[in-house]
Amino acid sequence: MLAELMEMLTHTMAYTNGYKYDTEQEAINAQEACNAYYGIPVSPDDITQNWVAYQFAEYDDPQFWYIIYDNSLLLILGEPTEFEVTSPPFPPNQ
Repeated sequence: MLAELMEMLTHTMAYTNGYKYDTEQEAINAQEACNAYYGIPVSPDDITQNWVAYQFAEYDDPQFWYIIYDNSLLLILGEPTEFEVTSPPFPPNQ
């Protein structure tokens, strides 16, 4: 228990403005909606394959997926919310 507490204390928590999803599929659906809106990718060999990337909050309990807010997402995903995300320590513990 003490080891778990010490590990948690080494992680940082930050507030993020964006879109939070309970499942990866929900994040994928949001990503695909943005891609469709902006016509990305134009062809399969394009460098840009996605308009936006989603991230996995692996250090949070419960874990979740999220997209960080950008003005270009407002029309597609709606108003963002503010939520906490736990990040690994930097530099990582060794």
